Amino acid sequence: MRERQQGRTGRTGGFTWEWKPDWQARKEEWRAMEKKRKARAPENMGPPNGFALLPWLLMGMGAFSNLLKDETPNPWIGGLGLLVFNSLYITVVFRAFDKCAREARSTRWILVAMTAVTCGLAVKYGGNWLLFFPLLALATGSVVRGRALGPVVLGLSALAAAIAAARDGWGAVNVAYGTFISGMVTAAILALSETVRELRETRQELARTAVEKERLRFSRDLHDLLGHTLSVIVVKSEAARRLAPRDLDAALAQVCDIEAVGRQALTEIREAVTGYREGSLATELDRARDALTAAGIEPVVRQSGPPLPPQTAALLGWVVRESVTNAIRHSGASRCEIEVRVTSERVRLVITDDGGGVGSTTPGSGLKGLTERLAASGGTLRSGPGDRRGFRVTAELPVEAAPETAEHEEPVPEQRR
Repeated sequence: MRERQQGRTGRTGGFTWEWKPDWQARKEEWRAMEKKRKARAPENMGPPNGFALLPWLLMGMGAFSNLLKDETPNPWIGGLGLLVFNSLYITVVFRAFDKCAREARSTRWILVAMTAVTCGLAVKYGGNWLLFFPLLALATGSVVRGRALGPVVLGLSALAAAIAAARDGWGAVNVAYGTFISGMVTAAILALSETVRELRETRQELARTAVEKERLRFSRDLHDLLGHTLSVIVVKSEAARRLAPRDLDAALAQVCDIEAVGRQALTEIREAVTGYREGSLATELDRARDALTAAGIEPVVRQSGPPLPPQTAALLGWVVRESVTNAIRHSGASRCEIEVRVTSERVRLVITDDGGGVGSTTPGSGLKGLTERLAASGGTLRSGPGDRRGFRVTAELPVEAAPETAEHEEPVPEQRR
């Protein structure tokens, strides 16, 4: 029994095995191994840096070997030139991965100094010292970008070919080819790496923006739903309180309406959480009639013209909800008229009440948000005092609203006054 609790170990075919009865420990080990594997994945690797270009200095080992074997005349000159070239090369390749340092004028002067050292060593010694031209092109390709890259690399290749031809004859072809390929391939790889990094940053930024937009959509949606629903519940509760002493059946009817409104609000909140809630003009008009009637405001609804597409109807439904909520909360009106007129190309919605009109306080963001949404769909929204008194909201839209309007955030009910 003790052996079963502590686990067993053994050897089979030269391999040591261990049996662990604790499955939870096995699972944790597997998760740790999976995290390490993902950490080593290419998409999780960091951006390249100057260390990635240092191994190419091994191309100068032939020249270094000539120095060690005392096959180079005036070896102290060759050694000093090798030290200066390597120092300048390391400086350039590390500057290449910092945009500000790469574009600095001092970096260009370092490349000029590298070119002078390379030409001097190649002219004096030839042979293995000609391989410093591909290294010079590699450093150049890591720094130069854009249209200047081609002419610069071609110029270096021609310079390398001329010096190599004078020192090594037909070997100049290999030197020129290596110089050209080193510069162009290095520039292409680093440009691709920078593009990938920018795409990753853009993807992360888009993800953050999407999260922020979804949070804003949800907060506005929830605020709008609760504001409208609570306004209706308050109005119907007051009506039930007034009716209870003299007409119990009517008061119970109001209570039943409160229950229905509450259940509908729960459904809409669930839909808002999942992001599938869409407005409907017909539904909002029915709710507007009930809410206005319960608030003691006479509703007058007029509709004319053919049916509307769902997206256009949804936008106008939000206008009806926002305007009716404001009328119930702030207008003190006794009558509210809602007119929907549809033609072959445009639809016009006008909501007018006979209340107190525009107050002196700063308007909220509800109508402003609706104005932006309608403008994105090619429509307009105007609000202000009516012809004689009261408040008027006028919305106009093309019958076929732009499809992207469905993605805009829903408005927050505003305080009109």
